[in-house]
Amino acid sequence: MAALFLGASLFISLIRVERAFQKGEPLRLHSLFAGIAFIRSQPAILGAISLDLFAVLLGGATALLPVYAREILVVGPLGLGFLRSAPAFGALLMSIVLARRPLRHRVGRTMFGAVIVFGLATLGFAVSTSFVVSLGALMVLGAADVISVVIRHSLVQMETPDAMRGRVSAVNSMFIGTSNQLGEFESGLTAAWFGVVPAVLIGGIGTIVVAVIWMRLFPSLVRVDTLAGD
Repeated sequence: MAALFLGASLFISLIRVERAFQKGEPLRLHSLFAGIAFIRSQPAILGAISLDLFAVLLGGATALLPVYAREILVVGPLGLGFLRSAPAFGALLMSIVLARRPLRHRVGRTMFGAVIVFGLATLGFAVSTSFVVSLGALMVLGAADVISVVIRHSLVQMETPDAMRGRVSAVNSMFIGTSNQLGEFESGLTAAWFGVVPAVLIGGIGTIVVAVIWMRLFPSLVRVDTLAGD
């Protein structure tokens, strides 16, 4: 991990972007909340960020992987390692595909479709008692998640003016970090209340329901065709 971070830092340091210097505005209470105010005024950005918040909040099946490995799939620590790496492996494969074949059109519908596939893969993992099927479901889950993440993050960056990008990115990062932690808490809490399998089923169904509701609440987000900015 340390080597990968150092390598990524090196490559980023080689990027050179020529921009005119802009004088920063004085720090005031208003400027601290300017990012939130801007997001509220932009339905597409608000929809993308809030979709990430609620989808991750409900789709935290990976928090329960130790229980699945020990009690349902009975694969032990080695199997748990494979289960933990499966979403990342699926995400890596999809990242390679997207690097070769970038998304060009109907990105809004593609994003919502990816979130629905994420929910369906969560449901498949929830009811699976086969180690191989569970690995496949988790790989699909990771692949669908990376499609959604790429579109959401790109959309937020490209729809935000330069002067607001830092503050909007800060709000976005706060939402992502919060949803990850709360999603794990939600998974543990529902597992304690209803059982492990019902908890994951509830998360998968909730993710799909959120995607459908967000399509109705943010039609402008559904209609986004391209990330090229034209």
